[in-house]
Amino acid sequence: MKPRVLLIGDSISMGYTEPTQELLKDKAEVDRALENGGPTIRGLEMLGQWLGDGAWDIIHFNFGLHDLVIMEDGKHQVPIEEYEQNLRELVKRLQATGARLIWASTTPVPAGDVAPFRGDRDAIAYNAVAKQIMDENRITINDLYAKTLPRLAELQQPVDVHFTEHGSEVLGEWVAASIEAELEKLASH
Repeated sequence: MKPRVLLIGDSISMGYTEPTQELLKDKAEVDRALENGGPTIRGLEMLGQWLGDGAWDIIHFNFGLHDLVIMEDGKHQVPIEEYEQNLRELVKRLQATGARLIWASTTPVPAGDVAPFRGDRDAIAYNAVAKQIMDENRITINDLYAKTLPRLAELQQPVDVHFTEHGSEVLGEWVAASIEAELEKLASH
């Protein structure tokens, strides 16, 4: 039986799901949460449903792009302090599954009038909080922010947080590679 992998994340992860599944089809059964993971507040509400009853060998997850959206009142949908608390709780629950965890950093927010409004400074700040949590918990980080940043013009849609089809394929390659590295660690134990 192939190892079971779960992808949890926002619409960016929805874009790279099929390329990831295709690249890993001979090595793992790759599923994803059936909906957009959205902000950490939704993650806390829905995580049990997303995990289901089965056992997962690897969970590749991300939250952040929705948390840092700036609402009409000028505040973040999920303030960074609350994001940290929520993410710590999500990590605790994910660790309880016994799966190997991979954190995907939030991808860059391009300059311009991105709707809904958010800024790249916030993506950097939220990623820093997430990195601290992942480092404390010895969770592997798939730094999609750093990988995509030098190639945004090629991979991302203009003035949009979403990626082109080609961009999603490249992200899928990076996600598959991070999962393959964890699969190798599983096989060696």
